[in-house]
Amino acid sequence: MSQVAFAPEVFTWPSDSPQLISGKCEQCASVTFPKPSSCARCGSVDVAEHLLARTGTLWTFTTQEFLPKEPYAGGETPETFRPYGVGLVQLGDEVRVEARLTESDPKRLQIGMELELVIVPFRTDPDGTTVMTFAFAPIDKDN
Repeated sequence: MSQVAFAPEVFTWPSDSPQLISGKCEQCASVTFPKPSSCARCGSVDVAEHLLARTGTLWTFTTQEFLPKEPYAGGETPETFRPYGVGLVQLGDEVRVEARLTESDPKRLQIGMELELVIVPFRTDPDGTTVMTFAFAPIDKDN
C-alpha cells in the first residue's frame, strides 16, 4: 500500500535522512518550529525555510496514557489505543521540539539521552494508505 506524510510541510520525507522543517527569521535569526508565516519575535514576514538537526537530547518527557480528544487523528479507538511517549527534544542550540517518542516506557527514558528523528506510521486510512509522521527514537550507542 502507499504511504503519505501527515504534514509534508513539517518534515522532509521520503528521505533516508529526514529532517524537520523550521523557519528562520531573516531579520532577527529566531528559529521556530514549525515554520511560521511571520516571526513571533520581531514580526517580520521574511522567514526562510530552515532544516533542523536530526539528533538532539531529551529535555523532558511524559507518557500519553489515554486517547487524546479531537482534533487528534491517530485512528485508534479506546480499545486499540496504546500509550506513547511524548518528549521535549533540544535540537542543537536552536529550538526545542515537542514530539512523539518511539519509546513509551518511562524506565527506558532519561533526561539528557540522545535521540534521533525517525519517520513512523501514524494511522492507516480506510483505503489502506499509511499516514506517516515524525518521532524521536533513542540512539542505540551499542550499535
